[in-house]
Amino acid sequence: MNRECRIANLKHNESITLSEIRDSQFQIRDFTLNFKLILQYDGTDFHGWQMQGELRTVQGELTRALSLIEGREVAVHGSGRTDAGVHAEGQVASVVLERQISSYKLRAAINGNVEKDLRAIQVDEVEDDFHARYSATEKTYRYRIVNGPVISPFWVRYAHHDARPLDLQRMMRCSELFLGEHDWTAFSAAQSEAEDRVRTITELTVCESVDVLGGEKLIEIKTCGNGFLRYMVRTIAGTLMAVGRGELQQSDVQRAIEDGVRPKEAVTAPADGLTLVSVSY
Repeated sequence: MNRECRIANLKHNESITLSEIRDSQFQIRDFTLNFKLILQYDGTDFHGWQMQGELRTVQGELTRALSLIEGREVAVHGSGRTDAGVHAEGQVASVVLERQISSYKLRAAINGNVEKDLRAIQVDEVEDDFHARYSATEKTYRYRIVNGPVISPFWVRYAHHDARPLDLQRMMRCSELFLGEHDWTAFSAAQSEAEDRVRTITELTVCESVDVLGGEKLIEIKTCGNGFLRYMVRTIAGTLMAVGRGELQQSDVQRAIEDGVRPKEAVTAPADGLTLVSVSY
């Protein structure tokens, strides 16, 4: 008998005994549902994705809400960690629940139990073997830079402000060096837990438009790859900005990729400009 029929019988059989109810409840809990969550959040007031004791994190907030909904402690898995201050338009998480609940109701329940800077945009029931981290095949990030004397207050939380002139053509030419498979030791955190620092970047584009909010240049660096190390995208963005300011030459960047030694000018760009756009499966 399918679970819909079992639940219906449990609700409508008026002569069912207490032991039968307990047995039926046990049978219902034999079922688990695996859910995929597509999340958006403003990372400004979070200490990153990963749970860190009493600090407010995205994973911690979701775990608290979903454990309340489930009635027991649950484990929430993300496609990857975002650092403190980094935003997400399409972060993905997965969670296994015993509670029989529809995707629609689960989304409403999550959003009703978290703060407004975090939202479940879409919730889907998925196959049992789906895992937000291990099933992911590609991620896309975007780093935004308002390049001009003034940044609109509407961009302050979501873009980095650099008032110094940036040469877009120099940045675009240099961006081609990052394509393909490389060892990203020079462009990642020294304290990274990853044993293998080889990753593949499949797309890296630098484009410029006019910021309609403040009238300044808005430069966006879009990066797609099969995985990223800690600080990797922000360090690439910081390096490209140094190239745009004339502080680094293309040959310096090529040498850093090959030798694994980062030039001092290639600083890690601030977190506020970075957004996780999407995760592919």
